[in-house]
Amino acid sequence: MAKRNTEGPSTFTRQPAQRAPAERVTAGDFGLLLLRLTFGLLMAGHGSQKLFGLFGGRGLAATGRGFESLGYRPGKVYAVIGGLSEFLGGLGLAVGLLTPLAAAALIGVMINAMATVTGAHGLWETDGGVEYSVGIAVVALAVAAVGPGRLALDRFLPWGTGGWAEAACALGVGGAAAAVTLAL
Repeated sequence: MAKRNTEGPSTFTRQPAQRAPAERVTAGDFGLLLLRLTFGLLMAGHGSQKLFGLFGGRGLAATGRGFESLGYRPGKVYAVIGGLSEFLGGLGLAVGLLTPLAAAALIGVMINAMATVTGAHGLWETDGGVEYSVGIAVVALAVAAVGPGRLALDRFLPWGTGGWAEAACALGVGGAAAAVTLAL
C-alpha cells in the first residue's frame, strides 16, 4: 500500500506488505505447497533416474556415458553432480527447505541442459527444445522470489518469506554454478 508522505504533495512511500497472522494458512499457502510438491518431487524423481536408475531411468553408469558424449569429462562425476542437483534440489523445493539453494540447484542444472542439449533445438519440447527446462527454471526462481509459503520448513528461517535477495541468490548461485560447470 502507498502512504502519502507529508514532506511533499506528490511523493509516496511504499509500506511493507503485511502478512496475515502466522497461524492462518491461506489458499496461497496451499497453492505454493501444491506447486512445490509437484515440481519438487518430479525433479527429485528425475534425479533418481540418473542416480539410481529408478522410474525407468538409465542409472549412473549409463548417464555418465551420456554426459561423456556431451563433452563432460569425467562423465560419471558430472552425472552425479547433475543427478544430485535434481534430486536434492527437488526434495528441498518439495518440503520448502533451504528454498533459495534448492532453487539454485534446479536453475543451474536447467541452464546446463539448455546450453548443452536442448538449446540447439529451439523453444518447443516437440522439437527437443528448451521449453521444459525454461519452465522448471522459472518455477524454481518464482518460488524463491515469493517464498515457499507457511506450509514449508523454511517458515522458521529468515529467508522463509522470499524476496528480491532470495531470488537473486537462487539465480546468481545457479547461474554461477552453471557457468563454472560449462567452463570446465
